[in-house]
Amino acid sequence: MTNIYVASSWRNSLQQDFVKLFRGAGHEVYDFRNPPNKSGFAWSEIDPNWMHWTANDYIKSLKHPRAIEGFNSDMDALKKCEACVLILPCGRSAHLELGWAVGAGKATAILTQDGQEPELMVKMCDLVTSSVAELIFWLDKQ
Repeated sequence: MTNIYVASSWRNSLQQDFVKLFRGAGHEVYDFRNPPNKSGFAWSEIDPNWMHWTANDYIKSLKHPRAIEGFNSDMDALKKCEACVLILPCGRSAHLELGWAVGAGKATAILTQDGQEPELMVKMCDLVTSSVAELIFWLDKQ
């Protein structure tokens, strides 16, 4: 069993499917939408009008207790994981999580699909694939 951190986006409808798939394959999986003993963090918990923040509003919000709690939950799971899997498409936070995992020496993989913009620096990862079967096989070897 591998402890997996799934890095993706709230907007990626496939994220929950992969959490279930990896768990079904016998892996321990951190789900940022449903972390243990907590609810997943959303900017709307700090301010329902978050989409209209200024840069300074955003910077100030990073000190909000709920933002700190959400960050700590995700970061603790990231530190604990053995493998980090980025499920595309996703945003900047997921890429930061994957980059941290690469730098920390964790096993890292990216699951891509048609229509995603090519990026050169994905070569830092151990696996870049569009095959779910290949990803599961790789995870089983970790």
